[in-house]
Amino acid sequence: MSVQTYAGSCHCGNVKFEADIDLSAGTGKCNCSFCSKTRNWSATIKPEAFRLLSDADATIDYQFNTQSTHWPFCKTCGGRPYGEGDIPEAGGKFVTLSVTGLDGLTAQQLADLPVRYCNGRDNDWWHEVSDVEKRYL
Repeated sequence: MSVQTYAGSCHCGNVKFEADIDLSAGTGKCNCSFCSKTRNWSATIKPEAFRLLSDADATIDYQFNTQSTHWPFCKTCGGRPYGEGDIPEAGGKFVTLSVTGLDGLTAQQLADLPVRYCNGRDNDWWHEVSDVEKRYL
C-alpha cells in the first residue's frame, strides 16, 4: 500500500482539493448512464482522506437515480473533480475523485493505473462489464 497526498482541481481551478490516495489499489470506470456519458474515471477513498480546499459555494450539486451520490460541479467551468456518497452495500460513506483531475500525473502513470470496470447500469457492481464495453468506457 502506497498512500500519497495528491492535489486536484476542476479545469479552471475554482474547485480545489487534496486527498490521500493509494492509486495502486485501483481505479474504476462504470457503465451506468451517468458515468458512461461523462467518461468518469475515478479513485474512491474514505471521507477522512479528502480535504476540500476551496469554498463549497463554488459548486452546484447534481444527483440522479438513487440519489446516493452528490456530484458537485464547478459553477464556472462545469468540471466535476469529485463526488460524495453513502452506499452501505459498498462500504458506507465515500468520496470519489476524478483521476484525470489529479495534478501532476504523467500520461504513463495514468496508463499504468489498474482499472476495474463496474456494471453499474444493471446494479451488478460486483461483476465487471464485457471486454467490448471496456473499450468505450
